[in-house]
Amino acid sequence: MLAKLSTRPSVRRCAIPCAAGLALLGAGLPAADGPGPGLGRFYDQKVKWSACEGEDMPKSLQCGKVTVPLDYAEPGKATLDLAVARYRATGKSRGSLLLNFGGPGGQGVGQLAMTGKDFMGLTNGYDVVSFDPRGVGRSSPVSCGSASDDALDTADGDAAVADPQAVLEKLREAAAECTEHSGPVLPHIGTVNVARDLDVMRDALGDGKLNYLGFSYGSRLGAVYAARFPDKVDRMVLDGVDTLTEPLSEQGVASAQGQQSALENFLAWCTEDIACPFGQDPREARKHVVQVVESLDKDPVPTDFGEAFSGQDFVGALAQGLYSRELWPSLQRAVAQLLEDGDTSRLEAFASGGVGMPPWRATHGGLVNPEDVPLDNPSAALMAINCADDPDRPSAAQIGRDLGRLRARYERASPVFGRYRLTQVLMCHGRPKGTDFIRDGVKDLDTPKMLLVGTRGDPATPYRWTMETAERIGSSAVVLDNRGEGHTGYGSSKCVHRKVDAFLLYGTLPPDGSSCGSDHDSE
Repeated sequence: MLAKLSTRPSVRRCAIPCAAGLALLGAGLPAADGPGPGLGRFYDQKVKWSACEGEDMPKSLQCGKVTVPLDYAEPGKATLDLAVARYRATGKSRGSLLLNFGGPGGQGVGQLAMTGKDFMGLTNGYDVVSFDPRGVGRSSPVSCGSASDDALDTADGDAAVADPQAVLEKLREAAAECTEHSGPVLPHIGTVNVARDLDVMRDALGDGKLNYLGFSYGSRLGAVYAARFPDKVDRMVLDGVDTLTEPLSEQGVASAQGQQSALENFLAWCTEDIACPFGQDPREARKHVVQVVESLDKDPVPTDFGEAFSGQDFVGALAQGLYSRELWPSLQRAVAQLLEDGDTSRLEAFASGGVGMPPWRATHGGLVNPEDVPLDNPSAALMAINCADDPDRPSAAQIGRDLGRLRARYERASPVFGRYRLTQVLMCHGRPKGTDFIRDGVKDLDTPKMLLVGTRGDPATPYRWTMETAERIGSSAVVLDNRGEGHTGYGSSKCVHRKVDAFLLYGTLPPDGSSCGSDHDSE
């Protein structure tokens, strides 16, 4: 499941074409026999680690790259490089633990650099490793230019229902511009290919089997890997469990409902404080939020970067701030700064995903330089991967006929987040049909036991998805019920953190269906 869908970055875009990030290195690796025709040379490689360059990079973090085929159907042709980073094990090592922080479209290397302290306990048994998946960050990043903004603005407007064909034309233009800006990697993006990349990484790291911790979208990736390589699974944890079966249209409704519930919880908390910018009445506060969105959509606020801050940008900031209860005080201050002073700077940081990733530069070739990663890459990659993973492509006639009904359904799910989430299903129009493997093939897995963590108050991946995915996976799934709030449990619940570490480090699984209480119950 996506972490967020930003309508636009709140800072200026990078106009550098991204196709340069694709390393056409067909002859760069020695040929060898391997697990599939033409794949031996990829499985025979070993990662060459070196210090990560950049003044803000942790000195203990090492960087490298793994080379994979652009097209697994034709591995003898073009290749691309994937950025990887690790913290070395401090105790007796079981090998590597691969992390995916979610998205889709999230940079693993930068996230590991920023949040490494949260995973230091796992270095007691593992080298802790993360990576930028294909199409993301320094690994041949995709981009969509400016057409996506135009399409999103058109889709958000009231005229969309009156003239859906105009919306569809803008969506087709956006899809064409994404193809133009993203180069040859775009047709080969998607979770099925990333799962195959993950297996190449596993072998390049010297591990016979995969140990894995995946958050949010990372749970989708882990499940696909387990279906594709069941005999290579060792200890696997999926936290903030994504759906394997619901189409994007249903995912959007679920996300809107989840975020509306999270917003109401936030407002109940906020209105207990005299400093709450929405007042002290939760019901009036909910109305106030809708009024702010409508006012900003009608009259956006200028920013220091030249792009006006709209109501949908405000919605994007709220969506990001609601993912963790620990962010609520900062979100409250950011909203107050807007409503009291007209200053959008703190909300812009939320809308663009928070503080930017620290720059880093590996000492090897084939990866895109940090300054060449387009600022729209997270949202462009999110759309590209979600569309590649979804086989549904309603016709133009179907969308035109159903748009009014869909819009009403999304707005019933959430008067604040409904329109924002409807763009997910619309933005796949004009793109090739995605794979049906995830929906049809990821089920009844024959793997060792894997731990699935579902959080009751998760605004992005509803708890029912954990139960539905566990049923799809079958007897291998063990569910841990986190009775807290926020997106995923590992970073917000001490109980979840302990139980996940106990499983990954020592193989100790909690009983299926056991629970963790909220850390805030005693407050």
